[in-house]
Amino acid sequence: RPRSTRCRAGRLPPNSISRLADPSVDALVILLIYLVPFLVIGMVAKWLIGRWMTTKGATLSDVQAQAGPNRRKRKLFLLGVWREED
Repeated sequence: RPRSTRCRAGRLPPNSISRLADPSVDALVILLIYLVPFLVIGMVAKWLIGRWMTTKGATLSDVQAQAGPNRRKRKLFLLGVWREED
């Protein structure tokens, strides 16, 4: 029976598997790989919203004042803690 002539492009050489399982990749590096993108997205979003608010001339106190003095206090759950909104 002739040997198969399938493409082997997706296959790794036998020695490369041991390089992928390198013990120097520890939990801290994995944490940073997952955490840093969220921090960067959050910082960029905060910067964009702040820039947009300054171009419109609005501040947080202006936005809260639009709700009026009779707006009800809400209970919010934030980071594992219940708190009252001011």
